Amino acid sequence: MFGFLKPGKKALASSTDAPQDDAPDRAAADAAGAAEAAPPRPGWAERLKASLRATREQLNRSIGAPIGEVGVQIAGLFGLGRKIDEALFEELETALLAADVGTSATLSLIDALRQRARKEGLTDASQLQSALADAMTTLLAPLARPLDVGTHKPFVVMLAGVNGAGKTTTIGKLAARYRAEGRSVLLAAGDTFRAAAREQLEAWGERNGVTVISQQSGDPAAVIFDAIRAAQARGIDIVLADTAGRLATQMHLMDEIRKVKRVIGKALEGAPHEVLLVLDGNTGQNALSQVKAFDAALGVTGLVVTKLDGSAKGGVLAAIAREHPVPIRYIGIGEAIDDLQPFEPREFVSALFD
Repeated sequence: MFGFLKPGKKALASSTDAPQDDAPDRAAADAAGAAEAAPPRPGWAERLKASLRATREQLNRSIGAPIGEVGVQIAGLFGLGRKIDEALFEELETALLAADVGTSATLSLIDALRQRARKEGLTDASQLQSALADAMTTLLAPLARPLDVGTHKPFVVMLAGVNGAGKTTTIGKLAARYRAEGRSVLLAAGDTFRAAAREQLEAWGERNGVTVISQQSGDPAAVIFDAIRAAQARGIDIVLADTAGRLATQMHLMDEIRKVKRVIGKALEGAPHEVLLVLDGNTGQNALSQVKAFDAALGVTGLVVTKLDGSAKGGVLAAIAREHPVPIRYIGIGEAIDDLQPFEPREFVSALFD
């Protein structure tokens, strides 16, 4: 039997349960109480900069600059008074590769710096800092395409990715975001292989005041099919469908997730309207391989890059932009609900290089 879980309910509940509309008010009241008890939290830009510390320090370490505190300035890479020469470009190339920018993107960025230096007659290395930031922003800009969930009702989002990438947590955060926007949300626990995944999604559903449709075991496609039909019957705005984590090399599992997508299309013509691939930002160049493999299998329409706070791998976004561009809808830097935000290239680059 399928379980329809409502906030505060541990047993099965019917579709006649109380509506979700009061959930944002409760969440707002809880947030207000927490804000009074805790010191002000740093803003997104400040948290993003702190989270990209590892990547900044990797850049500095590769170039031979001293490693300082969180606020270390990447300007140290270019050394005030140092002249622009071939040795500088070679050191910059090494630094970018160490930050997982990737060979193709690194060569493209270095070429852009060389051209700008010649065109503008730059001679001092310090002048390349803003030039590098501009080149990186230009490279990433085409990936900044916000997700519009208002084009269909219900708007069905299918989430995929390898084990441990953060799919279930991402679903919870997206549910909170959409509920705060006044949209109704339904969650489909399509990872039927792991009880922990189902339980985690149910916890997020209770926290956000949204329905979770789940099954103790069985066919993931059937769970998501049922969820979409329930969303249609209830007039739900958005369906977020979880799927089991899988490696791209596990062909039988990739075949299964293709089946899930086909069944979604049978439940609602034109769905899924978004296929989100969740990537662990710690995996570096392996994230690029995942994008290529999942895109070939599913036709990925957007990316969520999580855990950018944990490694020196932040440069992989540039590698994706250069070698297999797919829109980056959101980036995540922590566990809090507001640690998942839409991707803004200039903001990201500023946090990376300032």
